[in-house]
Amino acid sequence: MFKSLRVPERLFQLAAWIVSLVFAGFLIGLGDKIVGELPGVEQSVSIQQFMDPARTARIATVRDSLNRAERDLSAAQERARLTLTAASNAYRARRESFDNWIATRTATTDPRQDPEVLRRTAELDQLKAGERAAQTETERLDAELLKVNQSLQTQSEAESALEAAASSRYERARFRRELRVFGIRLVITLPLLLIAAWLVVRRRRSQYWPLYRGFVLFALFAFFVELVPYLPSYGGYVRYGVGVVASGLAGLYVIRAMRRYVARRAEVEQQTESERRRRLDYEEALKRMATGVCPGCERPIAASTADAPSNFCVHCGMTLFDHCGACNARKNAFFQYCPACGTPAVHPPKEPLATTAG
Repeated sequence: MFKSLRVPERLFQLAAWIVSLVFAGFLIGLGDKIVGELPGVEQSVSIQQFMDPARTARIATVRDSLNRAERDLSAAQERARLTLTAASNAYRARRESFDNWIATRTATTDPRQDPEVLRRTAELDQLKAGERAAQTETERLDAELLKVNQSLQTQSEAESALEAAASSRYERARFRRELRVFGIRLVITLPLLLIAAWLVVRRRRSQYWPLYRGFVLFALFAFFVELVPYLPSYGGYVRYGVGVVASGLAGLYVIRAMRRYVARRAEVEQQTESERRRRLDYEEALKRMATGVCPGCERPIAASTADAPSNFCVHCGMTLFDHCGACNARKNAFFQYCPACGTPAVHPPKEPLATTAG
C-alpha cells in the first residue's frame, strides 16, 4: 500500500502509528497507577487474621522460646563434640606414647610395679575419664535437643490445626477480596472496551484517528491482558463471554457493512463513467490500479495480450489505459501527466464507448 503514496504520506502514516502506540503506552501506565491506588484494591488477606489470637500468641511465644533453646543447645552440642574429639585425640596420643614407652623400656624390676609406669597409667586413666565425661555431656545435650525438637514439632502441629480451623473463613475472605478487585477492574475496563468499539465504528475516518486508535489499543490491552491476573476462578467466563459478545457484534457489523458495500457497488455500476470518475479520489484510484484492480468496480483487471490490450475494465467498462495526445504513448488513464513526454493528460470523453463507436 505504501508504494503508491508520496514519501511524506508514508512518513505521516508511520508517525501516526508511533503516536498511537506512544499514546496507548502512556494510557496503560496511567491506568495502572490509578487502579493500583484505588482504596480496597490491594488489601492483602492472610490466614493468620482468622486464627484464634490468644492461642496463636501462646504458640508463638512457646515456639520462640523453643527456638532460642534449640539454638543454645545446638551451640553447646557443637562445643561438647569438639571437647569430646579433643579428649579422644589426647587419650589416643598418650596411649600410643605409653605403649611405645613400655615396649622399649628395660628394667630389672617388674615394669608393672615401676612408679613411672604407675604415674603414666594414672594419667591415662584421667584422660579416659575426661573422654567419658565429654561423651556423657554430648549424649545429654543430644537428648535435650531431641526433646526440644519434639516440642517444636508439637507446636507446629498445633499451629497447623489452628490454620485448618481458620481455612474456610480465610478462603471466603480471599474470594470476596478477589471478587472486589475483579469487580473494580471490570467496572473500569469494560466501559473502556465499549468506548473503543464505538470509536472503531464511528470515528475510524476521523482526522484524529491516530489518537483514537491509541485509546483502542489501550482498552484492548487493559481488558484482555491486564485483567487476566485478577480473574477469579469463574472470571474466565466473563472474559470469554465478553469476547463472544464483542466478536458477535463485530460479525454483525461486518456482515451489514458488506451488504451495504455490495448494494453501493451495484448502484455505482449503474452510473455513467464520468459520474464514477468524479466520485473517485485520485490517490485511491492509483492505489487500486497499482494492486491490479479496477478503480471503478474493484474487480481484477484482465491481463493484456498482444492482440487485445486491456484498456477498459471488462466488468464495468471504465477506461483504464489511454494514449497520450502528444506522443501517443500508452499510459494509465488516471495519470495527470504523460509519463513519456510530460504533456498534461486529456481525460477520456464522457462516454468513451459511444464516442469510439461514433
